[in-house]
Amino acid sequence: MMSVKNNTQLLGRVRAFDRHCNMVLENVREMWTELPKTGKGKKKALPVNKDRFISKMFLRGDSVIIVLRNPK
Repeated sequence: MMSVKNNTQLLGRVRAFDRHCNMVLENVREMWTELPKTGKGKKKALPVNKDRFISKMFLRGDSVIIVLRNPK
């Protein structure tokens, strides 16, 4: 599980990394929360949790905030 700068979390398998924390990830589930926009004078909208699956990705190390090992 990784938290990254743009307020998203990534859950996936780390295949490779380097000293800059650049990572190659497999079977990644990206999760984030969106706040829907409302018109003027309307009720405040509830946050919506969203996610998507990415089979392979490269994550640049400067966007990484924290890396946690997934407990089994």
